[in-house]
Amino acid sequence: MWDDAFPSFLIGLREGLEGGLIVSILVATLVRAGAKSRLPQVWTGVLAAIAVAMSFGAVLTFTAASLSATAQEAFGGTLSVIAVAFVTAMVFWMRRSARSLSGEIKEKVTGALAMGSGMLIVTSFLAVGREGLETALFLWTTARAAGESVGPMIGAGIGLVIAAGLCWGLYRRVLKINLTKFFTATGAVLIVIAAGVLGYGLRDLQEGGVLPGKAAFAFDLGQSIDPNAWYTTLVQGVFNLMPAMTWLQVIGYAAYLVIVMTLFVRGIRATAKPAPAQRVAEDKADKPAAVDAAAVKAAEAAEAAEEKVVVEKDGAVAEASAEGLVDGTDAPEPDSESKPASESASESASESGSEPASPADAEPVAAPAGGGRKRPAWLLPVAVVAVPAVVAGGIVAFGKSKPAGAPTIAVSEKECGKGFTPPKPGRQTFQMQNTGDKTSEVYLVDPATNAVYGEIEGLAPGTTRDLVATIAGGSYAWRCVPTGGKPVTSAAVQVSGGGGTKAVIPVSEEDLAGPLRAYKQYVDQGLATLTGQTQKLSDDLAGGDLDSARTDWLTAHRTYSSLGAAYGTFEDFDKKINGRVDGLPGGVHDKDFAGFHRIEYGLWHGASADELSGPAQQLHDDVVGLRKAFPTQDFDPGDLPLRTHEILENTLQFELTGDTDQGSGSNLATADANLTGTRELLDVLRPLIAKREPQLLTSIESDIARMQKLLDDAHHDGTWTPVEKLDATARQRLNGITGQLLEHLAPVPDLLEIRKSA
Repeated sequence: MWDDAFPSFLIGLREGLEGGLIVSILVATLVRAGAKSRLPQVWTGVLAAIAVAMSFGAVLTFTAASLSATAQEAFGGTLSVIAVAFVTAMVFWMRRSARSLSGEIKEKVTGALAMGSGMLIVTSFLAVGREGLETALFLWTTARAAGESVGPMIGAGIGLVIAAGLCWGLYRRVLKINLTKFFTATGAVLIVIAAGVLGYGLRDLQEGGVLPGKAAFAFDLGQSIDPNAWYTTLVQGVFNLMPAMTWLQVIGYAAYLVIVMTLFVRGIRATAKPAPAQRVAEDKADKPAAVDAAAVKAAEAAEAAEEKVVVEKDGAVAEASAEGLVDGTDAPEPDSESKPASESASESASESGSEPASPADAEPVAAPAGGGRKRPAWLLPVAVVAVPAVVAGGIVAFGKSKPAGAPTIAVSEKECGKGFTPPKPGRQTFQMQNTGDKTSEVYLVDPATNAVYGEIEGLAPGTTRDLVATIAGGSYAWRCVPTGGKPVTSAAVQVSGGGGTKAVIPVSEEDLAGPLRAYKQYVDQGLATLTGQTQKLSDDLAGGDLDSARTDWLTAHRTYSSLGAAYGTFEDFDKKINGRVDGLPGGVHDKDFAGFHRIEYGLWHGASADELSGPAQQLHDDVVGLRKAFPTQDFDPGDLPLRTHEILENTLQFELTGDTDQGSGSNLATADANLTGTRELLDVLRPLIAKREPQLLTSIESDIARMQKLLDDAHHDGTWTPVEKLDATARQRLNGITGQLLEHLAPVPDLLEIRKSA
């Protein structure tokens, strides 16, 4: 939680300090102008800006919640990119406008005073509102990236409280802060955080189907690092760097960080301006000597007049340097013997020979027109806070995707589909309300075939969620499956008319039992073959035959790679048999580096047969252990369809990038073996896929044939072309067809998902 709080803390601190400085300047300007009675109008504008920002955050939250999963990814990704743009602009704007910020705000306030109270409210609202909207947007995106809201909200709250305290201290002149250094340091850190948010946003856009390449991973450290370790959690929370990132994420992250940080650092160096005396000295050469002294005095007076902000508090006048507040120079200490404002004004008037101005002259108050009742002072502040909240509530209430009058369908462990009447053809939204005591799975089905038209997983008691389905002519019923209970099916209703609609034929564990037995038999036979091959490899090294060992190593490794050992299928044995060097402190020399890749490194880096005999024997022992343990390993039938996608996902990440090569240059041979394993899985699942999506199966088979042809082209006379030696065109084609095949394989897990409605 606390690791996720840091980015939000920094945003709250920086944005809060910016907004607080703006409010301080507004208040100081009014106090100095003798317009303290106008302060409530400033606070009214500030309250309105805060209310709009909070309402904006609520709208973002509830808008995303009403979208489909894919639309949520696209929506969140788009807003993440927008948030990065806002934060980047904010960082550069603050650095560029810091010097003139005080003068610009004072000028606007002076104009607003002349135009009336309404204009003063608008001025303060606009001055603070931008900071509030930026804060709301970036906090929403960081909370979404963190996957939880408690940590980010706590961090933002702490940052805002500290910012308020700093602003109070600066206003009361009990605190000095070098704001130039503060905004420079926080700006640099925010750029790093924004780069992570950009990477997360690009991933969301890939998941939402807006951008391509969601299966093209640049790296995947999921098997090399502990995702629950404190350092992993810290890096993910602060920098939004994930163990697995696509090429688009990495390129976007790196490009943004390099370009924006470079411009930021250059800007810092460019803003260093010469001192006033130096500027006058440079102008001296162009002016007569007789006026040099006058020019210097005039320039210094102009600098002093330009850089002072007078803050009046409780009748005392204290002068603070605006240059000190913004550019980091120290402001002078308040004069301990400063005179009350009235005395200073009297002395000034006496010196000039005029009478001091009366309070009435300083700020005339117009009598209200007519004799009507005076408006309560609290009415306007309440209104400006309530209106944005009401508008946001209206957007949330009426802006959802469901049409008015969507039917409510009751769900419980005893009754399913209460209130269900024949719907009209077309796209319909049903409000599913769980009135029971148990969480339930809810399905809209064809009772004759069990085909599923729509589903909700995990509908908790007392909750209501929308189910959207396209209705055509046919028979429909609701099927509810409570946790630990028996399925309950409603009475069927008939719908006439309408076009065709697509339904998913559900898959049960029994449907997958046959394919699972066939696949386990294939793996068991493969392990028997592998046992003999690793024994031969061990014998080669025991006999000192390194050439035969290299040949037999590749044969055994290809056999293992064809068994579908992806994402922990073989539990801990996979790390022992085929573990990578990633994450090992000692790299290839680490004592825990073992298995095929340890032997590969030695065979192709000059190790002796004696040095490799021990690792080879250990590899054989581990294979024997796997063969004995495999029949008793827990294999979830629902994982079988996942393997069709995951094996080649590993291929794209590790083999086609050359990441796992330890000298043999055999990554394409491994990719060929991975394709063999994928083809075997598809063979056992073919009847189930063909019954549900025959066209998808045709596309997959076409992609496999194209990928096989490209791999065969890299295999000549028993040798394989190393990945890095492929020409650019061939490598691009191989990566492209692998990515396309993964896109076509992606629907298979969902298509063959085990559904309780079956």
